[in-house]
Amino acid sequence: MLGLVVGLIADRIMGSPHGLIVTTAIGIVGALLGGWIADKVFHVENLQGFFNISTWITAILGAIVLLGAVELVTGKRGLTSGRRRGLRR
Repeated sequence: MLGLVVGLIADRIMGSPHGLIVTTAIGIVGALLGGWIADKVFHVENLQGFFNISTWITAILGAIVLLGAVELVTGKRGLTSGRRRGLRR
């Protein structure tokens, strides 16, 4: 559940919508990435649980970092990002 919600939030923030499965995967991998970064940078051993705000912030930031890295590597934003801005391709 956390992965889906985090993936949806990160997709909306980054403006790159994906399907349900990809969004969930982004949320899960982003949460793992955020936890790993929190451990390495801030020396946080473990997060406090599902209902703790630090868990959610860490997971969302990890998913945003993941989406940003994917956009840098692929050079693309979401499929509809150009249409939202009124651009034609």
